This record gives sequence, C-alpha cells and structure tokens, in this order.
Amino acid sequence: MSGADLIREIDQTITATPTLWWLGQSGFIVRFANITFYIDPAFDLFRGVEIRHADLILASHGDAIEGGSIANALQSSKSAKLVLPKSAAELANARGIPYNRMTTTDADLRVEYFKENLYGRIYAVPSANPALDWTAEGGYPYLGYLIRFGRWTVYHAGGCTMYDSLAARLKPFNVSVALLPIAHNGASRLGAPPPAGSAGFFANEAAQLAEDIGAQWVVPMNTADSTDFVAHMLGQRPAQRFKVFRPGEKWTVPED
Repeated sequence: MSGADLIREIDQTITATPTLWWLGQSGFIVRFANITFYIDPAFDLFRGVEIRHADLILASHGDAIEGGSIANALQSSKSAKLVLPKSAAELANARGIPYNRMTTTDADLRVEYFKENLYGRIYAVPSANPALDWTAEGGYPYLGYLIRFGRWTVYHAGGCTMYDSLAARLKPFNVSVALLPIAHNGASRLGAPPPAGSAGFFANEAAQLAEDIGAQWVVPMNTADSTDFVAHMLGQRPAQRFKVFRPGEKWTVPED
C-alpha cells in the first residue's frame, strides 16, 4: 500500500497496542491510539507534503534528514516537531527546518509527548556507527530511540552496530519490539563485525541482543533481503518471535 491509501489506513487505525508500518530502509511509522510518530522516514511510498497527521518525526542521525521531504512533512503537519541528535540541528536547519520546529536530544535524555489524555515518552540511546564517536560539544551523532506507550516499548536502533554496553542500556526498558538494522543482507557469520564505515547487526548478534534484553519481538530493517536472518532465527532461535515486513505493510503488536 502507498500514497493516499496508506495515509488513509494510518488515519483510520486505532489500536490498544502499538501499530507499525515499514516505509523501507530504516523508516517506520509507530502509531498508538491517535498518536503518530515517524522514524527515519523514507519517502518512497508517499511524499512528505502528503503527511498531515504526524505528531513527531524522529531522525536518528543527520543523514536521515532527507532533503526537503521532512521540511515538507513539518509544513503539512502544523504542530509536529523533529526530534534529532543535538549535533544534527545545524544540518537540519540548512535543509530547511526552522530551529523552532526541532527538539534536540542526546543519550539518557527523555522527550515527552502529550496528546489529549495520552502520553508517550522517547528515550535516546547511543548508537555505534561503527563507533560511538561522542564529543563534548555534540554528544552522540547517532542515536537509537526507545518509544514508550504505557507498558509497551518499541526500540528503533537507527544506524547501529553492536557494542558492549548496549544490552545493559536497553534491558531496563522491557522492550516489546526491537527494530534492528541487519548488516550485509542478514549475513550471520559468527564473530565477524561489520567492516569500517558500515553499521548493522549480523543475525546472530540481533538474536542475542533480543534475548539479552528480553525483547518480545525482533524486526529486521535496512535490508533488502532477510533470507539469512529468517534462516538463523528459525534454525537457531525458534523460541524468539520475529516479524519481517513488506514495504507499506501494517502490523499491530499482539497483546500477549
């Protein structure tokens, strides 16, 4: 589904648990009741100007701020703001986004969102791409986001490679769904890190992280071919639930 049909489906979806749509690459929509968050949105299925219902748009790093598309989405969604790493604010402004439409964040900070009688929280977690690259002035240039509605938490890893303290950072949040970038189309060579300049988890790393943090579901993203990921999960982790999306597909997180 795409274009006006997809926008209409989003608007008409009201569920008791979070509902997700995959937009391709690392782009997702997360909707809870009538709150709609876009994360690293790819604009292959519709144009930014068609989005009139966004409450927040989350960018995990500067390169996720795509040309004028997010600026157009903010112009159409009059009350929405862009949540982004503080180090990316200047770049976002150069790409047409006013500073007053931004909410900057960094690791261990929380963004709160209220709408009518609903409440959402977004916690930022460092992402390694492939290193953490922290600076005193800019903080972490790559972030993951923990989006929490009630007892439900969706973790979007952004552009992240596995690092030692990641599981410890995530475990306290009782992650319901982990959206993880898969390196090399899901290759799962044991002990082999992604090469310099790339980010993503091998399938065995994604599965182990999901187990370590107690994630109910794991979802591969940023890959065109999930064959190796699926094979690893079915063969090595049969108890771990996972979901593979098609672009534009809707999926509501099961209540159990």
